[in-house]
Amino acid sequence: MMGYIKSLSLGKSVLWCYLIWYLVTVFFYFDSSPSIWLNSIGLSVIIGFALLLSVGNSNAWSKDIWQTVRLFMTPFCVSSFSSLIKGKGYFLIFSPQYHVLFISIGLSLFFLTLVWGVKSWSR
Repeated sequence: MMGYIKSLSLGKSVLWCYLIWYLVTVFFYFDSSPSIWLNSIGLSVIIGFALLLSVGNSNAWSKDIWQTVRLFMTPFCVSSFSSLIKGKGYFLIFSPQYHVLFISIGLSLFFLTLVWGVKSWSR
């Protein structure tokens, strides 16, 4: 685990923060309605394949499995996030409920501090 954190680029660290933000939102605004999750899966498959084709590499499946997972996971997260926050008073991606906002920011900052600490300690 430490080796993985030590090798994280800034870009991938930001992607982890996106996932943290998404998971906090799902935790506080979860909706068990099957239509939200089925629509998100459907969009994920359609957009994921389009993104896979857009990288222009026919060997994309075998080269970097995590890149392929991200290409399908991103549209799933975006579509389900937008469905979960609809009508909840969000401004862009920011919750109107301060505790949700502070937890999202706090966990993201904690993660970035952890990454920074591991990288500093290993030098």
